[in-house]
Amino acid sequence: MSPHRVVIAEFMDEEAVARLRTRFEVTYDPALAEQPERLAAAIAAAPALIVRNRTEVREALLDGAPRLRVIGRLGVGLDNIDITACAERGVRVIPATGANADAVAEYVIAAVLILLRGAYGATARIAAGEWPRTALTGREAQRRLLGLVGFGDIARRIVPRATALGMRIAAHDPLVGEDEIRRNGAEPMPLDRLVAEADAVSLHVPLTDTTRKLIDARRIGAMRPDAVLINTARGGIVDEEALITALKEGRLGGAALDVFESEPPEQPHRFAGVPNLLLTPHIAGVTRESNRRVSLLIAERVAAELDRLG
Repeated sequence: MSPHRVVIAEFMDEEAVARLRTRFEVTYDPALAEQPERLAAAIAAAPALIVRNRTEVREALLDGAPRLRVIGRLGVGLDNIDITACAERGVRVIPATGANADAVAEYVIAAVLILLRGAYGATARIAAGEWPRTALTGREAQRRLLGLVGFGDIARRIVPRATALGMRIAAHDPLVGEDEIRRNGAEPMPLDRLVAEADAVSLHVPLTDTTRKLIDARRIGAMRPDAVLINTARGGIVDEEALITALKEGRLGGAALDVFESEPPEQPHRFAGVPNLLLTPHIAGVTRESNRRVSLLIAERVAAELDRLG
């Protein structure tokens, strides 16, 4: 068995953990993500760390782990990891690119259908003796315009699924050429036009200085009053207060948030009673199947990096 030690600070598929244990000394404790002092002690002499999105990997943590050489990310977002600090210390960061993209694409399609139809929250009313047929007359997805903000792997996997429903697709991504967007089944569109014209807007950009509050009060106000907004990217991209206000005032048809400005939200009561709002706890990319794919991929790549280091 290799003398290398792997610390896993968040939940990981048991099969992948078992594979790592056949070759390395493994510390697997999902509670470490919430206990910085214990995490620092666990990785003080470890060359490998595996995290999801709750573990904050910043300079202080890295400084206390001089032997750390590889970080496996069980997902694709890297805003919880200081990439620059890792590079300066020779720590390689490995995301699970593509392994959970299908799960997120399916979540987006489901959210679009649920929000447009508006019929799936009536169980309690019917059980109480109501029969609100007229109030629950929703809309179909076919011929609606789906706007994708960001056109990476996940957005491209949404295209064939939405097209199969008869939807039209528009996309905005300043890093992707218009011809490439067209080749992948979408119409290139400027952001403000996309936001104003789309029946459903889905966000697929990283959280950076330029995307923070990208969907602010102005852009939410420019959306169609019956449009819906889905955010599976990062919470800071949407102005949550502006979204809540628009939903309460009936200026927006609905929204689904899987990500939040702080996770868990610091003031969750703000969302109570907000109409046509779906909330989930950052699980768009987490299914049984995707968790296995992500976990096995990261286990394999972290092991290969440790083998390379010798």
